[in-house]
Amino acid sequence: MSESNEKELLYGLEARIAPATAFFTAVQHLLASVVGIITPPLIVGSVLGLNAYLPYLISMSLLASGIGTFIQARRIMGIGAGMICLQGTSFAFLGVILSGGFLVKSRGGSPEDIMAMIFGVNFVAAFIPLLISRFIGQLRRVFTPLVTGTVIVLIGISLIKVSITDWGGGNGAADFGAPANLGLGALTLLVIVILNRIPVRALRLSAIVVGIAVGCLAAALTGHLTFKPLQGSWFELPRLFRFGFHFDWTVFVPIALVSFISILEAVGDLTANCMLSQQPIEGEAFRKRLKGGILADGVSCMIAAMLSSFPNTTFAQNNGVIQMTGVASRRVGLYIGVLLVVLGLFPAIGGLLQQIPAPVLGGATLVMFGSVVAAGIRIMTQAPLGRREMLIIAISLGIGLGIEAVPEVLKQFPQVVGNIFGHAVTSGGIVAMLLNFLMPMEKTTATVIEPVKSIKAN
Repeated sequence: MSESNEKELLYGLEARIAPATAFFTAVQHLLASVVGIITPPLIVGSVLGLNAYLPYLISMSLLASGIGTFIQARRIMGIGAGMICLQGTSFAFLGVILSGGFLVKSRGGSPEDIMAMIFGVNFVAAFIPLLISRFIGQLRRVFTPLVTGTVIVLIGISLIKVSITDWGGGNGAADFGAPANLGLGALTLLVIVILNRIPVRALRLSAIVVGIAVGCLAAALTGHLTFKPLQGSWFELPRLFRFGFHFDWTVFVPIALVSFISILEAVGDLTANCMLSQQPIEGEAFRKRLKGGILADGVSCMIAAMLSSFPNTTFAQNNGVIQMTGVASRRVGLYIGVLLVVLGLFPAIGGLLQQIPAPVLGGATLVMFGSVVAAGIRIMTQAPLGRREMLIIAISLGIGLGIEAVPEVLKQFPQVVGNIFGHAVTSGGIVAMLLNFLMPMEKTTATVIEPVKSIKAN
């Protein structure tokens, strides 16, 4: 590892970190991800008519995310990657969950029946990553740096779309794209960039929080920040399988398929996390981290279903925070887990975080999500890219981004096909995996690389 790379981190993976610094860094991870955690239950609840239970669903999503994040960082009995791997509600399952909910609703099922079916099926589907984790070493030809790097790039580009939408004012905003919104996002981004480039550790550690604080202050002064009354109870205790447990193969099959596909996304996120934390991205140690991380994903999904929350997965947002703060200490992950649990038990605190204006969040997350793309590029270029590799990247990115940009191309297929493959990560990731497996390696690669090495040696 080069000296420049070593200086990128202020705190390494196993570094001891002061409680105040760890807490402050954990808050920045929280700000980058809390909206992503609570958005899926908001969407599912509003679309399926579960509004009466929304506060509870949001609270349990935060609680399940906190428990899963703690397990990932603590690495209990080999379960967990032992890194800052924030577990959050997965967007990948939204389409198939909504389809399953509508199916139950069409049969005359009540809101309670819908949730009993969704959470029952999700509990069974959680066994898929548990099973796949046992064979992660045998799948190394599938999960190569080329494939995982391509998936990470697709993840980052998809997330950037969310940032730009927030920067403009958020989905459905009447003043979307207004100069004031763009100005708030730009101010937040500018503050983060300036503080990150000042060679003072405290300023770099606080760049995201300070940027969001400055953005919120500017929004308040310009009339773009108005506090709304907090809804729901101040304290909420979990109840296991509150709505019961139902199972249907018709609902299970598409969710099981997405569970398998989400493993590919998780492998990409875990690989990026290893690279940013300056850990190996090949060899036995790397495979153990992947195995523990995927295993913890399954355990997290199981816990989420028991708590009446939707499936969890490793979030990519937090890789960007690691890059920006230079803090990779897994002890921060423990703090994040505790904070999320507190937010889940005290919903009012999470309600306060929801008050942050969308343009401010957009400006803050843009640089983090862009860092995810950069991490993917670094991973896929670990080895020289020949004609074969360039072709795989070109086709995978083209299909993945093309289908996400024009999802109507799948409208002639059953809706479940569009729900699963209409996302860049699933369609592009599967194409990359298949092409990498089916296309033979170029025999001339070794003869091309060798002269380059000898020139460098001279």
